[in-house]
Amino acid sequence: MIEYSLGKLPLLRTGKSRSINWENRTGEKGRGGIACSELGPSRKGSPCIPLIGAGECVTLAEIDGPGIIQHIWITVTDQTSVRNRFILRDLVLRMYWDEEESPSVESPLGDFFCCGFGESYQVNSMPIVVNPTRGFNCYFPMTFAKKARITLENQCDEDIPAFFYQIDYCLEEFRVDNMGYFHAQWRRQRITEKARDYVILDNVIGKGQYVGTYLALTTLERYWYGEGEIKFYLDGDEEYPTICGTGTEDYFGGAWSFASQEEGRTVENTYCTPFLGYPYYSNRDKVIQNNYHMDDIMPQRSFYRWHIMDPILFEKDLRVTIQQIGVCHGGLFERQDDVATVAYWYQSEPHHKFEKLMERKERWPR
Repeated sequence: MIEYSLGKLPLLRTGKSRSINWENRTGEKGRGGIACSELGPSRKGSPCIPLIGAGECVTLAEIDGPGIIQHIWITVTDQTSVRNRFILRDLVLRMYWDEEESPSVESPLGDFFCCGFGESYQVNSMPIVVNPTRGFNCYFPMTFAKKARITLENQCDEDIPAFFYQIDYCLEEFRVDNMGYFHAQWRRQRITEKARDYVILDNVIGKGQYVGTYLALTTLERYWYGEGEIKFYLDGDEEYPTICGTGTEDYFGGAWSFASQEEGRTVENTYCTPFLGYPYYSNRDKVIQNNYHMDDIMPQRSFYRWHIMDPILFEKDLRVTIQQIGVCHGGLFERQDDVATVAYWYQSEPHHKFEKLMERKERWPR
């Protein structure tokens, strides 16, 4: 059950494949593509949610289980006007399993798909893929025993036009005693505290496995920023963790600062691989042009790391942190930066209720 791989594709399975979009909102059998357009019946009559009002929360899917969500595809505009150009941080994605009241997934839409800062860019990894232009794809398997509910809240003060999505899933029986539920949580600390580790995830109680980290880092100080070590506190660890890495760029699979020298200049090297990547770097505002100020911004960097081949297992509890440590000609130093993250993990339910999501404009990038 739930073993999907290239080698297993010839094995005939038992289940019912279904798909939900705005035209077939319940995934009902034989009800896809029936809406009418000016071309007639079943000719792209209802391809998207035509408008999500300011402050409105829409239900993208509500599915009776047992089953497994296999793929999610979404696309939407990234700005509604000059004053509202961070739509990917204004839209909040939430997921609920088995009629729980507190979401197991809560994140700004863009960050969930490894696109922070209200920007969109290509991401080519195994579970998360972002294709031109803002084609957001997620392949994390998401099981549910009784019900799955996915919502999207528009926290922007303007309406969002034309929201497209498709959720592909399979209805099938499976053992629930050894099945973890998918979770993801966004956090941000606009200015980290010196010599105090940033908390990626805490208050996780139960059995599970940690499967990924997305980091949206805005550096606020000069020099190299990536000496901070990531720590995993497992099953009662207190002062010291069981797992501690060797540095930020090491955790994300790079080395020697991701940089190379070209004609006497230090150049950032971005990359995407199946399990880890550095897909985005920018120190310029590419959208807003103004006669009265420059387009320079604090350097922004995005990183992802998927623990698919090396999940971090825990039996009772989990806490994940990362240091903000830099190095320069004067040696190591404690830094203060603007850090936002999404943690991805599976665990047994119930889960600890997430802390209140940061207000909309506080989520906007610098």
